[in-house]
Amino acid sequence: MPSDAVETGPEPAGAAGPEPSARIPRVVVRADLLPALSALSLVALLGLPLGWLWSRLAPPELALLSSSGNPVPAQVTESYHRFDAVGLFLLLTFAAGLVTAGVLWAVRGRRGPVLLIGAVLGSLVAAWLAMRMGATFAGDLYPLPAAPRAGGQITVAPEVSTPWAVLVQPLGVALGYGFAASWNGFDDLGRRP
Repeated sequence: MPSDAVETGPEPAGAAGPEPSARIPRVVVRADLLPALSALSLVALLGLPLGWLWSRLAPPELALLSSSGNPVPAQVTESYHRFDAVGLFLLLTFAAGLVTAGVLWAVRGRRGPVLLIGAVLGSLVAAWLAMRMGATFAGDLYPLPAAPRAGGQITVAPEVSTPWAVLVQPLGVALGYGFAASWNGFDDLGRRP
């Protein structure tokens, strides 16, 4: 027996400690379902301002109208704006995902996997809505001329060219929420009783 160990003696018969079920916190699905659905709805609505903001920040592409009616970049560097539009969308949605995770982590009484699933699904809808509405807002901001002629210069509205971009905002939510949960040292994630 080590010299610094303390001997406590035998435990009394009735003092075995708390029951094992009291030590392990359980996931509360029914109580957290309505807040998770509310979070899903509110986070999904975040797609509208995200789409509007992206449409204002993403640069349009100056192009010349070919004889076949297809736009051709006016200069080689104009085609870089396609990457700029996608990059801005990814940065905006990832930042929105991290902020959403921080706000939902602050809802201390409902922390857990049910709220996380609702937030991730809401973020997926928000990113899809931001991509669709952002393209609509940008199309209204940079309309095509009524009667374009071949060789004429037109402004092509920005667009998100890959559907995989919608996965970045849910990834931001999951990473932010997961980091906060792993940093937390409590078994019940610090939920209030």
